[in-house]
Amino acid sequence: MSFAKRAKTLIIGKSRNIEDKTVFHKISLIAFFAWVGLGADGLSSSCYGPQEAFLALHTHTYLSLFVALGTVLTIFIISTSYSQIIELFPRGGGGYLVASRLLSPTLGMISGCALLIDYVLTISVSIASGADAIFSFLPLHMQVHRFTVAILVVLLLTVLNMRGIKESVVILTPIFLIFIATHVFIIFYALFVHLPNFPVLAASTSSDIHSTISQIGIFGMLFLIMRAYSMGAGTFTGIEAVSNGIPVLREPKVRTAKHTMRYMAFSLAFIVLGLMLAYLFYGVSIQPGKTLNAILFEQATKGWKAGYIFVLVALISEATLLFVAAQAGFLDGPRVLANMAVDRWFPTKFATLSDRLVTQNGILIMGGLAAILMLITKGSVQLLVVLYSINVFITFILSQLGMVRHWWNYRSKEKLWLRKFIVNGIGLSLCSFILVTMLIFKFQEGGWITLLITGGLVVLAVSIKRHYYNTAKLLHRLNNLVVVVGSEINGHKEQGSLIKPDFNAKTAVLLVSGFNGVGLHTLFGIIKNFSNHYKNYIFVAISVADAGNFKDADDVVKLQSETNADLGRYVRFMNKQGFYAESVTTIGVDVAEEIEKITPSVLSRFPSSTFFGGQLLFPRDSFATRMLHNHTVFILQKRLYRQGIPLMILPIRV
Repeated sequence: MSFAKRAKTLIIGKSRNIEDKTVFHKISLIAFFAWVGLGADGLSSSCYGPQEAFLALHTHTYLSLFVALGTVLTIFIISTSYSQIIELFPRGGGGYLVASRLLSPTLGMISGCALLIDYVLTISVSIASGADAIFSFLPLHMQVHRFTVAILVVLLLTVLNMRGIKESVVILTPIFLIFIATHVFIIFYALFVHLPNFPVLAASTSSDIHSTISQIGIFGMLFLIMRAYSMGAGTFTGIEAVSNGIPVLREPKVRTAKHTMRYMAFSLAFIVLGLMLAYLFYGVSIQPGKTLNAILFEQATKGWKAGYIFVLVALISEATLLFVAAQAGFLDGPRVLANMAVDRWFPTKFATLSDRLVTQNGILIMGGLAAILMLITKGSVQLLVVLYSINVFITFILSQLGMVRHWWNYRSKEKLWLRKFIVNGIGLSLCSFILVTMLIFKFQEGGWITLLITGGLVVLAVSIKRHYYNTAKLLHRLNNLVVVVGSEINGHKEQGSLIKPDFNAKTAVLLVSGFNGVGLHTLFGIIKNFSNHYKNYIFVAISVADAGNFKDADDVVKLQSETNADLGRYVRFMNKQGFYAESVTTIGVDVAEEIEKITPSVLSRFPSSTFFGGQLLFPRDSFATRMLHNHTVFILQKRLYRQGIPLMILPIRV
C-alpha cells in the first residue's frame, strides 16, 4: 500500500464492502442518531431565535406569549406537513424531489439550488456562531484566533463526514445530549419555581395587551406580534432535513423518519416555548455582551453552590451545539447535490460515492464553499445571519405548494385528501408569510446577496442541463445502433456453450458501461479495424453504485441484474456472429479500481488479451466537456500501462 493510501486509510478509514448485505444497517441512522444529526440545526437556533423574537417586542415583552404559542403551532404544522411528504416519498422526499415531481423539473431545480445555498450557510453560520460563543468565555487577546478556529472546525467536520455519516454523528452525540439535559432541566426548574406566578403572568399579559392597543392600536399590536414571530423564523429551519435524509435512515425508513420528526418537533417546540416563558418569569432584559439565555441561566442559578459550573457547562454546550448544527448541511447538502447531479443539473461526478460509501465530492464542495464564505465574510455572524434562512423558506413554499396541488389532483382517489390539503395549505400560508416578512426586513440589510448567489447557481444549473441535453442529441445517432442490434438479437438464444473459447488466441476485452451506442460503436470499431484478428470477446462492465441507485440492498441487486442483462445482449450478438463471448461484471464505486481487480483473472485465462475502451470526441474540446464528462478510460489506460497491459482507446465522434 502506498503512503498516500495508508494516510487516507488512517484519516478516512478502511473501504467498505459494497456487496456486504449488512452494509446498509451499518451505515444507517436510527431515529435517535438522526435526531442528533438532523435535529441539531433547529435546536441550535433556540440559542438565538427566541431572543430575536423577544427583543423585537421592545417593552411589550408579555406579548411574547402569543409569539411563543404561534411558534409552537407553526413547528407542529410544518412538521406534520413534512410527515405527509415522507409518506408520499418513502425513498426520500426533500424539497428538490417534491417540487420536481409535483410541480415541474425547473421549479425543482430552483428549490434544490435554494436548498444548497441554505445548507452552505447553515454550515458557515453555525460554525461562526459557535466560535463566537466559545471565544466569549476566553480573554479578549485571544479573539485574534477565533477565525482560525472556525476554519479548522470546518475542515474537521469535513473529514469526519468523509469517514461516514454514522461515525460523524456518534462522535458529536455527547455535546447534543448535554445541551438537551441542561436546557430541559432549567426550563422545568423555572416552571416549577414560578408555578404560583401563573395567575400573575395571565394578568400581566392582559395588561400589556391593553397598554399596547392604547399606544399603537390593535393593528399596530398585531403587526408587532407578527414581526416578532417572523424574526424568530430561523427556529424552524432544519425540519425539512428529515425528508431530505430518508436514504440514510434505518429500515423501516418511513417509520424511522416519522419518529425523528416527532423528536425534532417536540424538543424544538418545548425548548422555544420554555425559554420564552422563562424570560418572562425572570424578567430577563438585554445586557451588553450577554445573550438572553446566558442572563436567564445566571439568574435561575443564583444562590446555587454549583451555579457557576452549571451555567458554564450549559453555555459551552450551546456554543458547541452550533458546531453540531453544521451537520445538517454536511448530511443533506451533498445528497441534494447528488440528486440534482443524477438529473443532470450538475456534473454527474457529484453523484458518485467514495469507498466509504458517502458522497465525498459533495461533502468536499459543501465544506469548501463554507470555508470560502467564511473567508469572504471574515466569519462575521451578523452578516451570515442576514444571508441565512431566506432560501430554506423558498424550498418550504415550493414543497408545500407541490403537496397542495397533489392532494387537489387526487381528491377523488384519497379519502383523507381534504385534511391533508388543509395541513399543507396552512403550511404554505405560514411559510409564505415568513418569507415575505424576512425579505422585507432582510433585503436591504444584505438579503439580496443570497438571492443573487442563488440566481447565479440557477443559471449555472440551466447551462449544465442544456449541455447534457445537447450531448444527448449528438449521441442519438449512436443510440440508433441499440435499436438495430437489439432487433437482430431479439429472440436469439445464447449459444456460448456451443462455441468453445481458444484461450491462446487473440482476445478483445471491451470495457463498456451498458448496452448503449458508445459500447456498440466501440465493438464495431474493433470488428472494422481488426477484421478476424480477435477470436474471443470479453465484455467487462462495472455496476457503478451512486447516490441515485445506492439506497437499499434491493437497489444493489437490481443494479447488478440490469448490468448482467445488458452484457448478455452483447454476448448473444457476438455468438450470432460466430465468436466466443462472455461477460464479466462486478459492483463498485470506482470503475478504474474495479477493472484493475478484474484484469489479473482475465489475463490468467486469456493471456493474449488487448483491452479496448471508447471515448467520446466532441466537435470542440472545452472546459465544459472536460468537467461534465468522465475520462475514466484515460485513467485506466495509465494504470494498465504501468502493468505492461495494452489498452487501446477508440475515438467516438459525436
